[in-house]
Amino acid sequence: MPEQRLDREPGGSGIDPHGYCFRWGAVRIVRHHWKSDNGGSMGHRLSKIYTRTGDRGETGLGDGSRIGKASLRVEAMGEVDEVNSFIGLLLTRDVPERLRTALCAIQHDLFDLGGELSIPGARVIEEAQVQGLEAVLDGINAALPPLKEFILPGGNEAAALCHTARTVCRRAERRVVALAAAETVNPALVGYLNRLSDLLFVMARALAREHGGSEVCWDRGRKGP
Repeated sequence: MPEQRLDREPGGSGIDPHGYCFRWGAVRIVRHHWKSDNGGSMGHRLSKIYTRTGDRGETGLGDGSRIGKASLRVEAMGEVDEVNSFIGLLLTRDVPERLRTALCAIQHDLFDLGGELSIPGARVIEEAQVQGLEAVLDGINAALPPLKEFILPGGNEAAALCHTARTVCRRAERRVVALAAAETVNPALVGYLNRLSDLLFVMARALAREHGGSEVCWDRGRKGP
């Protein structure tokens, strides 16, 4: 199937009310808004929530085709949705504004990523977005002490939720890798999920240290309860 490019307007300039940009240090990260094939913004499509069309174990993709709900593609889409949901749960907790801004942008990227998965042959996520995650990661990591021991999930509620989002992101990455072994998939999807899990790890480290807290390190010599 030939690759489909989905044109998007530049965000953050007032042209597109749903696009935006944010700055992390010297790096300006832009998120764009999808446009429909006829050049106009995609309007409200959900006039009815239930359709009964999925009662036989199939669902519709963005290109109009039908596919089994147990397929690799639907599994990958579901995992991406799940990591996005855990990030949403994390954002209900006490998260510093610098991390909150990045996580909100990531939620929109993940929605785009899931949208790309829903249209076989589409390409929305780009390498520049992977590099944007790396820039955010480097900025947070620079303020943390060197990692000398393995970290256990925990520290405080926000840090533990961030670790949960990280593990779900790893699972989403594995599902997309499995899909890529069977079908042609944009390589940037795997790269994005891989960097995101790394970013969530360093965010969890930073969150554990908020308000005078500390990380929970693995005790390699501990035996028994």
